[in-house]
Amino acid sequence: MADLTLHDSLSEIDAADWDAVAAPEQAAGRPLDPFTTHRFLAALESSGSTGAGTGWQARPLTLRDEGRLLAATPLYVKGHSQGEYIFDHSWADALERAGGRYYPKLQIAVPFTPATGRRFLGAEEHRETLWQAAIGVTAQNKLSSLHATFCTAEEAEALAGVQGTLHRVTQQFHWENRGYAGFDDFLADLASRKRKMIRKERETAHASGLTIRALTGDQIEPKHWDAFWAFYQDTGSRKWGTPYLTRKAFTRFHETMRDDMLLVLAFNGDRPVAGALNFIGRETLYGRYWGCIEDHPCLHFELCYYQAIDWAIANGLQRVEAGAQGEHKLARGYLPVETHSIHWLAEPGFRTAVDRYLQAERRAVGEEIEVLTAYGPFRRTLAEP
Repeated sequence: MADLTLHDSLSEIDAADWDAVAAPEQAAGRPLDPFTTHRFLAALESSGSTGAGTGWQARPLTLRDEGRLLAATPLYVKGHSQGEYIFDHSWADALERAGGRYYPKLQIAVPFTPATGRRFLGAEEHRETLWQAAIGVTAQNKLSSLHATFCTAEEAEALAGVQGTLHRVTQQFHWENRGYAGFDDFLADLASRKRKMIRKERETAHASGLTIRALTGDQIEPKHWDAFWAFYQDTGSRKWGTPYLTRKAFTRFHETMRDDMLLVLAFNGDRPVAGALNFIGRETLYGRYWGCIEDHPCLHFELCYYQAIDWAIANGLQRVEAGAQGEHKLARGYLPVETHSIHWLAEPGFRTAVDRYLQAERRAVGEEIEVLTAYGPFRRTLAEP
């Protein structure tokens, strides 16, 4: 008989066992995405980016049969809604105004990472067992809610309706590789005005005299993280108030994940002055963090969007996911796509109210994606009579 276990830390689970269900495809190369691998989640824990005092307390849930790990999910006790990018602050406000308590809640997620990927790790036949078990933990501990964010569309569709589970649809902007041989092929796909804008932005970024280097693997040196930490702190303090990752997290990433990362740095002479950090998946490049200590025109677009496209084309990747939000990405070749999450709310009346909201939101998101795609940057082709 299979056994379910709620762990106090990912460190209780053998890395090879975890990765066998989280990323079995990496035995033949890269994982689909690196974010549910043991090395990524363990780096967050061991660096103090998650854990006591952070509002992200790891409680991974596993399913075993006679000791063999069959399935698992990265589960966290959340004391706030920061670092999730599927925004439920209004839900928390509504429940607490009604006399309820929203926090703590449970979250199946990759902390600080708005990237779609598998959240129920292992064979498909086990994902409902994991979700039902997580609902049970939520109910037994009298918590307000359970959420699985940035899950795959297949996972959301399979679990929607289970014990009243709600399906939420939001959107991001992704760049898709249409078989381009180089950046110029991508530009040729665009409307003339957008093509000229991108060329002008790239020329402007390079006219500042900076040297831009795209580094991965052993090309990344420990000193580069000292520079990037300054960039990350600047962006984090402006966007979130307090950066989510600790300095130690970047040391851990360097030790265990150099081959999973692309670090694009801009140098003024020998001094790094700006950078963008990406993670590399089997088919996708994931843009994650950007920052600078010098302002240069169009440098953000060059490091975050155009260098990522260049690298993806050169390395045969199918897409670039440039993170959460940002309609300005549309003009630069990134089109809107759906993202998915599922939610279980303990209080029936609250669940009904949120369900009505989500139905309206799904319609609005679908309409917005349709409109934005129609007004996207690509050349129009005339229909045949």
